[in-house]
Amino acid sequence: MSEVKLTVNGRAVSRDVEDRTLLVDFIREHLGLTGTHVGCDTSQCGACTVHIDGKAVKSCTVLATQVDGASVTTIEGLADGDTLHPMQSAFRTHHGLQCGFCTPGMIMMAVDIVKRHPEGLDEETIRKELEGNICRCTGYHNIVKSIEAGAADMGGAKMAAE
Repeated sequence: MSEVKLTVNGRAVSRDVEDRTLLVDFIREHLGLTGTHVGCDTSQCGACTVHIDGKAVKSCTVLATQVDGASVTTIEGLADGDTLHPMQSAFRTHHGLQCGFCTPGMIMMAVDIVKRHPEGLDEETIRKELEGNICRCTGYHNIVKSIEAGAADMGGAKMAAE
């Protein structure tokens, strides 16, 4: 057993965990934050995507002990109280979800994509960047449109000319 101390969604947390505990399991089982999903157990689907120190990471690929001292943001931490993050609002407005299972990971990845592309995004870039996130319900059209709208709403990224 090891003690893990993190900041999760702006709140300091500390728990004793088995050394083999995955971050996704720590988040779900030890902290009760169930918005981060376990979709494949092989890091293929991206449903478990969270931000570690501001960067998107598949939390099923990281041990909780590896991120001791880090800052982790889950889908629950994006909103500001009852006010949704612009990317969350865009997914709702532009129907970027079907069953909703992949949506938290898609949104977390989308926020990261926008931050990494301040020069702007186009559909091709968005689709390429989403290759590690799988939606089993849709053809990605509305997901891409949601990310385009969310990027515009986040302010820092203007959409590249088509």
